[in-house]
Amino acid sequence: MSSVSSQPQFRYTQPPSKVLHLRNLPWECTEEELIELGKPFGTVVNTKCNVGANRNQAFIEFEDLNQAIQMISYYASSPDPAQVRGKTVYLQYSNRQEIVNNKTAADVVGNVLLVTVEGEDARMVSIDVLHVVFSTFGFVHKITTFEKTAGYQALVQFTDADTATSAKSALDGRNIPRYLVPEERQCSLKITYSAHTDLTVKFQSHRSRDYTNPYLPVAPSAFDSTGQVVVGVDGKKMEPESNVLLASIENMQYAVTLDVLHTVFATFGAVQKIAMFDKNGGMQALIQYPGNILS
Repeated sequence: MSSVSSQPQFRYTQPPSKVLHLRNLPWECTEEELIELGKPFGTVVNTKCNVGANRNQAFIEFEDLNQAIQMISYYASSPDPAQVRGKTVYLQYSNRQEIVNNKTAADVVGNVLLVTVEGEDARMVSIDVLHVVFSTFGFVHKITTFEKTAGYQALVQFTDADTATSAKSALDGRNIPRYLVPEERQCSLKITYSAHTDLTVKFQSHRSRDYTNPYLPVAPSAFDSTGQVVVGVDGKKMEPESNVLLASIENMQYAVTLDVLHTVFATFGAVQKIAMFDKNGGMQALIQYPGNILS
């Protein structure tokens, strides 16, 4: 096994352990990234990141010893090294048998939720649909979406942990309402807490939104060839934002139903979809027209 011993990515000075020591990680690597790195080999039950003077080391603990051995063995024989954000990660067994006084990202209650959208058409769930769903529970500060091994995911930031907990308790394991999903396909939500506390959003785009900063520049990728903002996922063109109205219903003198809203707004054109929801104790609705009828 001389080819294995010649690889500088590994050190065999420690006997096998359920806990692996990782070096040369990106600065402030997240717990989610550590879990994703270990997930193909087994269940990661604990992590400890941002270790060392340069905060570029970490520990991950597997459910059993064989899973840790499998990860070390795989990368020892693979021509492709373990990587996080394009950086080669150096692996070795830790001299500890468990990580103590630390929690996994799933156990840390915070104001940012890690949302995994599951279903065949998960990537067709736009960032605006996620905003509608999660705004039911309070003001959403920011949303970022991305692709990981686990699938199509999003980070949703609320004002505080209590609001995030309310959303997580109500939505974890539930389906997105079918009238919000293209062709009424079924997509469900898997939700855990994130280690993040404040998301960084540099541009408003189909991948990220900062609802606290209306002056944030809009990324060129968020526009179509006509200069209209699009809300698709992965650059796929969806309806332009200008054909959807957000209506706040106040001082109701009688019950306002979907049929009532359709009657009112159909006066101005063919209404494609209507979605009603409660927000901050008030009733709101999204009314979608075809094309760019409102311009």
